Amino acid sequence: MELIHHLRGVRVLCALDASGSFTAAARELGLTQSAVSQHVSALERHLQLTLVDRASRPTALTEAGHTLARHGRLLLSRLADAEHELAEVTGRRAGRLRLGSFPTALATFVPPALARFRDQRPGVRLSLVDDHLQALLPRLYDGELDVALVYDDPALAQHPDVRLDQVVLFDDPFRVVLPERHRLAGGKTPLDLTALRGETWIGGLPGSTWFSIVRAACRGAGFEPDVGFASDDYRGVQAFVAAGLGVAVVPGLAVAAARVPGTSIRRLRAGGPSRRVLAVRPPDAYPTPASLLMLETLASVTASFRVPARR
Repeated sequence: MELIHHLRGVRVLCALDASGSFTAAARELGLTQSAVSQHVSALERHLQLTLVDRASRPTALTEAGHTLARHGRLLLSRLADAEHELAEVTGRRAGRLRLGSFPTALATFVPPALARFRDQRPGVRLSLVDDHLQALLPRLYDGELDVALVYDDPALAQHPDVRLDQVVLFDDPFRVVLPERHRLAGGKTPLDLTALRGETWIGGLPGSTWFSIVRAACRGAGFEPDVGFASDDYRGVQAFVAAGLGVAVVPGLAVAAARVPGTSIRRLRAGGPSRRVLAVRPPDAYPTPASLLMLETLASVTASFRVPARR
């Protein structure tokens, strides 16, 4: 079909889909309404498909039109990225860096990393995307991010593609959260996970990544955690524990970011649940000075977190 020769028409179709009328699409693109209509008609003739239901109000795309617009938006986004990257490489535009982060990283080591990066590269346009692991990797693959902070563990269903440019930052051992008056509270030696067998647990919601790691570790220790309440808000999990409603095992970054009064935090013995924290880049992306500096900065800022990492 050689759609590559009809990029203007695809762009017009995407604008029409977003705006809902030929008049609004023409205003957005700086064209006449007649020109918008002609571009869509030329695209329909080329494909021999009806892309727009012109009788609907607001103007709606057909199923074929929606399909093309969905792919067209991705294509136009990647072309815009290519244009920006080319301008950066040739020195005609200041660099940019789009960093994606999961919440507990955002609340701990990301702010000092961003501050250090900005001090070294004040001219780089820096933006941050706060999202959960399940969304960060797709956004990286789709070209929305230049660098993403993610974590990995064998218990997870989704893993970073091995083709990604990966920098292992550190391992994040999970911690036990207990009510202050619990029989195991206040001890100094690391706990064995089996010490929590028979307790009521504060777990995660269905599909929770952090609790998938915890549950797999418990099963490996020979028991199933008895979940009484569930939340994916780590402060909420700790608040349940503080109220005496159960015990929890959460990522170390979660209690480092914010500890709720009324809880006691204990370490686990070696071999307990842990997650590996990584910074990743798309495998096909040009290694811009900004992205390489961000990887270096993240590694430097997290050096104090580091213990020998699983590989």
